Amino acid sequence: MKEAKRIQASLLNETEKKVLLALARRQPHWMTSDILTYIGAFGALVFAAGFILSRYSIHWLWLSSLGMVINWYGDSLDGTLARFRNLQRPVYGYYLDHTVDCINEVMMFIGIGLSGMMHLSLALLALVLYLLLTVNVSINAHLKGEFKLTYGKLGPTEFRLLVILFDTLLILLPGIREFSWQGLSALDLFAALVNVILAVMYLVTIVSDARYYASVDPINKDGEAS
Repeated sequence: MKEAKRIQASLLNETEKKVLLALARRQPHWMTSDILTYIGAFGALVFAAGFILSRYSIHWLWLSSLGMVINWYGDSLDGTLARFRNLQRPVYGYYLDHTVDCINEVMMFIGIGLSGMMHLSLALLALVLYLLLTVNVSINAHLKGEFKLTYGKLGPTEFRLLVILFDTLLILLPGIREFSWQGLSALDLFAALVNVILAVMYLVTIVSDARYYASVDPINKDGEAS
């Protein structure tokens, strides 16, 4: 099985590559890509716990932000470490990494939805849209041989930083967390905006991909697929 080409053109891509390579050089010999993948999952769990506990004190969101950093460390470094040590396992690594990624996303979005600061329905809608994009990326990895990690110059790392920024604003600015409009909190409105962006990104992507696949797999003159 041929490994798909990674396409990553996010704003922080070049800087992040250098940081991850420096971290990979400093990993102890017992550290493996699998352990890092599980560390990323632990970070997602910490993130979700921080949001759920924020029902009792807004300062638990600091724990949520820490979970986001832990998730970045494990999830971003696992593949870098494998490539640095020349221990890539394209089949097993692809399966484990992306299976755990989906579990992470479920934990994080449900954690936000159970925080009381966002309607659970909006969090679940965001989860569905995110998973739809994830499925599309996986399909293209097999059909195109391309694994696209960014949309509009934004990748997972940029999204993590936006979440940490929003956590910080909620903690430090009471006006934001106490804001309400038509029964919707600031986090609800933010989620609604994100859902619209994700939906547009998904629709634009599938229309573009469908046109591409139709061009490489046309109907012949006899009316049958070529």
